[in-house]
Amino acid sequence: MTTVNANTVQTASPITTYFRVCDGVRVRFADSRAESDTLTLLLAPWPESLWAFRRIWDRVSAVGRVVAIDMPGFGHSDGRPDLIAPDTAGAFLASLIDEWDLGAPHVVGPDVGTPAALFLAAKAPGLVTSLTVGGAAVRFPIEAGGALKDIIEAPSLDVVRGLDARTNIGYAVEPGAASASEPDVHEDYVSAYDLGRFAESARFVRHYPEQNPVLRDLLPTITTPTQILAGRDDDLVPWSNNQYLNDLLPNSEIHPLDAGHFAWEQAPGEYGRLVAEWVSGGYRRIADS
Repeated sequence: MTTVNANTVQTASPITTYFRVCDGVRVRFADSRAESDTLTLLLAPWPESLWAFRRIWDRVSAVGRVVAIDMPGFGHSDGRPDLIAPDTAGAFLASLIDEWDLGAPHVVGPDVGTPAALFLAAKAPGLVTSLTVGGAAVRFPIEAGGALKDIIEAPSLDVVRGLDARTNIGYAVEPGAASASEPDVHEDYVSAYDLGRFAESARFVRHYPEQNPVLRDLLPTITTPTQILAGRDDDLVPWSNNQYLNDLLPNSEIHPLDAGHFAWEQAPGEYGRLVAEWVSGGYRRIADS
């Protein structure tokens, strides 16, 4: 398998990005390449990319190997329509973990990574040691706000295609990566969803109305130790979504952070600390209880 160095963002972060093919899809990823029995797999949020983890990378990589990916159709990974849905994204992750020989990683999946990670844990529990999730509109009935609610409820993708993606994405990611202070990261986010890619990626959340009820029924069966991390002041994904997960998952704990939607960037110290403590052994509090 050929791996191509494709690092284009110049920042102080130690992250270097590459591309590798899985199931016929070219996936952008980063890999700390550490020799460790502890492996954490980070799933990039939307509408960002794996650079969303630049502020927690050092903290998490200090306790083991870290691999971060842009899921198919997100960030700078290639897309395929059949994979841009929570259940099929979860199945793709199972293939990736197996094909890339990642063992049973600790999966960290904020935002769109949350339903994908939950479907993965429900369908292939042996491939996941623990979960860190949160900040996704997973409730049923759906509870979402702002632009996310508009996209989910839009009568068709044509409405989303009609948006000025560059302007709208730029505005959306400004709280996490300001264009003035981090222009390269900001541009990485915006360019990931230009030229029609934003509308295609929106298919994922537009599957929530039919897939959230399926997930609701699966949640009580997921015994994987799970910590739920999210901003308490998220105006796109109300806190009720995180409480819903904590209520239905049998082995979970919940941590509200002093942040909005982009908690991994707005409260990176606390987010990174909680992930690092969890994957280095904290998850056993639940696994052994």
